[in-house]
Amino acid sequence: MQDLGIRVLIEGNNLYRLMGGLLVTVKIALISVIISIIFGIPFGIVMTSKNKLLRLVCRAYLEAVRIIPVMVWLFIFYFGVPKLTGIHLAGDVVSVIVFSIWGTAEMGDLVRGAVTSLPKHQKESGKAIGLTNVQIYRYIIIPQSVRRLLPATINLVTRMIKTTSLVVLIGVVEVLKVGQQVIESFVLQSPSASFWVYGFIFFLYFIICYPISIFSKKLELRWKE
Repeated sequence: MQDLGIRVLIEGNNLYRLMGGLLVTVKIALISVIISIIFGIPFGIVMTSKNKLLRLVCRAYLEAVRIIPVMVWLFIFYFGVPKLTGIHLAGDVVSVIVFSIWGTAEMGDLVRGAVTSLPKHQKESGKAIGLTNVQIYRYIIIPQSVRRLLPATINLVTRMIKTTSLVVLIGVVEVLKVGQQVIESFVLQSPSASFWVYGFIFFLYFIICYPISIFSKKLELRWKE
């Protein structure tokens, strides 16, 4: 058969393999997001500290993560760390570590922005009625920050899902890697295989990220009312 066209997707178990690759992508993103939220919230609060040294350390971490591309971090942990320590880490483990480091930094900055955007009298009022700093954050600062923070957090989630496509560079068999394998298998039989396979991968990313993006925008508009 000269050109299978769209039938490439349903030949053999190609569709099953692509969906399995998507599951790997979602798993890496989901675990990374959960870890980023757990560590990002306290990190963001620490960034608002009055201690200059503490703020400097936090800022250095944030800028290091932002300046160095995620791809470089993946290479450092996958190729560099084993050379130094002798400990080899699987590609999916490295992916979760790197995306958690990146996500924690970004989440922390979002938390810092949400907390510092609140009027100063909120904290002063809490002190006036005898609340401790922990109680002020628990009952006043954090509940009010959540409304400002949630839409931006959802946008961060979509960014992390899309950026997981980089893990293919360290051999993780996620949806993009599976797509490349399918294309290589049918490149001679079907010149248009890349169009249909990458088009289907585009569709998979779209149906995952677009609803999340729409939800974020609606939530933001609703809370502005």
